[in-house]
Amino acid sequence: MQSERLKGKVALVTGASSGIGAATALALAAEGARVAIAARRVQRLNDLADRIRQGGGEALPITADVREEAQASAMVQRVLQDFGRLDMLLNVAGVGVAAPFQNTTTAEYRQMVEVNFLGLLYPIHAALPAMKTQGAGHIVIVSSGTGRYIHPSTVYSGTKHAASAMAESLRREIGKDWIRVTSIEPGAVRTEFTSHMRDEVRASVDQRLGDMVQLESEDVAAAILYAVTQPPHVNVNILTLYPTQQA
Repeated sequence: MQSERLKGKVALVTGASSGIGAATALALAAEGARVAIAARRVQRLNDLADRIRQGGGEALPITADVREEAQASAMVQRVLQDFGRLDMLLNVAGVGVAAPFQNTTTAEYRQMVEVNFLGLLYPIHAALPAMKTQGAGHIVIVSSGTGRYIHPSTVYSGTKHAASAMAESLRREIGKDWIRVTSIEPGAVRTEFTSHMRDEVRASVDQRLGDMVQLESEDVAAAILYAVTQPPHVNVNILTLYPTQQA
C-alpha cells in the first residue's frame, strides 16, 4: 500500500481486465480502496485480483458484460452484497473503431453504441439508488478526447460525445445528492485498443500515430485517482489529457 487516502471506500471498475481499467484498479487498491473488478475475460480478472491481493489489497472479480442490463445490475448487486456499499463506479469499459463512417461496418456501429453508451447507462442506473441512500458517491466516466473535439471517426466520436454530454448532464442532476460525476477524456493511450480492429483500420491508426509517445494506462489512472481523492465538496468535472506530441 502506498497510502490510505481511500481506506474504507469501495470501488467498482468496469473494463478491468486490461489497460486503463486494470491500471485504475491497481491504483485504487494501492490507496486502500476495496476494489471490485468487472470484465468478460475471467482469467485476466483473476490474475489482476491476485496482483491486488499480493500488494495487500482486497479484490472482488466479477465476470460481466456491461452491454447486458441484467448482468450490469447483477454486477452492482454483487458489490453491495459482498462489500456492503459502493462509493465509486468507474466506467472504463469501451471499444472503438477509429475509422470514417463509410469504412465502418454496421456491426461495428452497434458494438460501439452498446459498449460505449449502453454500457454506461446500465451500471450507473443500477448504482445510483445505493449512492443516494448513502448520501454520497462518485461516478467516473472514461470518455475520450474525441468526445470533446471532433475527429474523423464518426461513430466512435459520436458515442464519446454522448458519454461526455451524459457526464455533464448527470452531474447537474445528482450533484445536489452529494454524488460527484467526472469525465476523463484522454488522447492516444498505448493499450489493446486497436487489437480488435480490422487489419486495414489498425494500419491506418498506426500510420496516424507514427512514432508518437502515447500516454500509458497508468497516466490515465493517475488522473482518475486525482479526481476521486478530492474533498467531498470538490467535483472535478472534466479532465482532458493528451500526449505532448499529439495535435
